[in-house]
Amino acid sequence: MFVKNKMTANPFTISPDQNIPDAHEIMSTHGVKRLPVIKNGKLVGIVSREDIIKASPSMATTFSIGEITYLLSRTKISQIMKKNPISIKSSALLEEAALLMRDNAIGFLPVVDDEKLVGIITESDIFDSFIEMLGFRDPGTRLTIEADDEPGILSNLTRIIGDHGANITHVAVYRGSSGKSSVVVGVNSLNTVEMEKTIEKQGFKIIYKIHNKG
Repeated sequence: MFVKNKMTANPFTISPDQNIPDAHEIMSTHGVKRLPVIKNGKLVGIVSREDIIKASPSMATTFSIGEITYLLSRTKISQIMKKNPISIKSSALLEEAALLMRDNAIGFLPVVDDEKLVGIITESDIFDSFIEMLGFRDPGTRLTIEADDEPGILSNLTRIIGDHGANITHVAVYRGSSGKSSVVVGVNSLNTVEMEKTIEKQGFKIIYKIHNKG
């Protein structure tokens, strides 16, 4: 799956010449936590709620409300934004976005094509995609099967499932360190008893099962 399939297109943005109250109003009105900062059509930074909080005077100060409001109105977004943010193309894989977020300890990526901001993707989008790709909410049965980490194992499993008239909807393989792998297979059937018996007769071990009636 690609970033363009899960990103939020045409996100809310802000200019580096706008101020903290402007950013706060946009975030509050639209329920967002971060804003790409755009200048002359190009991405120049990111500003978040955390950036605003850090830049705001503490309520424990001796400033009056009027003084605080004045200070915030004089603080431009360019002064508090994170410059040169990491971005990703819409044609990139979701796995690439996940790696960038993980390796750089960030939960948000602007999506940029030909120097133009076309969307944003967040860690929540990645989580939703992970659930979708594994078919966790899809009706049917999910079997987690312990198998030897050897060539031909997956083809044997798919043959058994096909012989029992079930359709494979999702597959994931988690490789272990002891010569064993956990194969998660989603099938479009709730009646898998005979299939499970055949799978175990062929030397596999079913270690977990979930039925989802949708």
